[in-house]
Amino acid sequence: MQTTHDRYQLAAQEDRCAPRTKLTIPATLRASGGRAFQSVVHDLSISGFSAASINRMHDGQLCWLTLPGLESLQAQVVWWDNCIVGCAFTELLSPIVHDNILQRYSNTGIYRSSC
Repeated sequence: MQTTHDRYQLAAQEDRCAPRTKLTIPATLRASGGRAFQSVVHDLSISGFSAASINRMHDGQLCWLTLPGLESLQAQVVWWDNCIVGCAFTELLSPIVHDNILQRYSNTGIYRSSC
């Protein structure tokens, strides 16, 4: 039987080569056990995002991303480098929600990350 932890791990390890869109979205980011802080999302896919992070974040740490007009989205930190954090969503972002965000904030189009 699949546990909540197993589902979490599956979503966090989802295809990291999913098309990512470069954009600029004001957001709020909060690490588990920490206070929320203002951030900017730099790229987004249905499986994750990268964003500015003034606070050091650690691989595997849980966090919550809040985008304008949406409820908080749970994610897991995959990497942190020089005040930028890369995270995988715990549950894949709905393609409809993803497309709506892109229509509202996209400024440079879709690119494929190098995997």
